Amino acid sequence: MTIESCTIIKRYNRLAPYFDGLEAILEGVLFSRWRKRLWSKVTGEHILEVGVGTGKNFRYYPKDARMTALDFSPKMLELAQQKQKNKNIAVHLDLMDVERLYYADNSFDTVVATFVFCSVPAPRAGLRELYRVCKPGGQVILLEHVLSSRRWLAMLMNLLNPLVVRAVGANINRQTIKSVRACGFNQVLVDSRSSDIIKLIQAIK
Repeated sequence: MTIESCTIIKRYNRLAPYFDGLEAILEGVLFSRWRKRLWSKVTGEHILEVGVGTGKNFRYYPKDARMTALDFSPKMLELAQQKQKNKNIAVHLDLMDVERLYYADNSFDTVVATFVFCSVPAPRAGLRELYRVCKPGGQVILLEHVLSSRRWLAMLMNLLNPLVVRAVGANINRQTIKSVRACGFNQVLVDSRSSDIIKLIQAIK
């Protein structure tokens, strides 16, 4: 694991006890409806969630699928494990870095990540891993915030990015659609309801 990865893990470990509270308003007014839209696109028998965090997506898990989920922050994963136990969620949880997945090639029908690749030090390396573990004909579905297409806002986001990374470990200027398209998928679709900054991306292998 790189020094940069270790630094980001420490930041998420520090934030873990407060994470749900910090995002509560955004979750209620914005993120939750996007999560529902993402999970409505999920298909298949074996599903992987990358960056499970505190388990915010547990409520949307399909009941008839075998679920596996991972996170690279031990403290975030502990909170997910507590939520899993309290709510009796059927999911296998792993402590793992998305840049170096331990799963075999072609293991999952659908791979899901929500607001994850802003925090991955080498996002294309992580996306290539998702491609590798996704079955042929399967899909990777991402919900991500990205760099604005508006020039003035993009300049501001680039200016503020080092401060945000230092504070919470997340980049606000990632160009995730471009990164996904560089990873060999047969088709990359962006949901038509996506906003300038929030993108729902469906990549088919």
